[in-house]
Amino acid sequence: MNIEIYSKSSCAFCIKAKTLLKSKSIGFKEFIVQDFTNKHMDLEDNQTWITREDLLEQFPNARTVPQIKIDGEAVGGFEGLVEYLNNGN
Repeated sequence: MNIEIYSKSSCAFCIKAKTLLKSKSIGFKEFIVQDFTNKHMDLEDNQTWITREDLLEQFPNARTVPQIKIDGEAVGGFEGLVEYLNNGN
């Protein structure tokens, strides 16, 4: 399973999504939208900076984060992730 999380560092639902995946030992790649509050943050190996424009290229209708893709398919935000995992995927 290939999971990508598009997030912001101060987003509560982003943190919940990452915590859920870690609790299930599911790996993921995180794309963090860079802004003035986090531009000096150190990144982990599974993290990459992106711009707001990069986020909108991947998710043209996105108005919130996190935005999550699983195996290339957008599943939505935190609730979409929970639904996906609860359906036995």
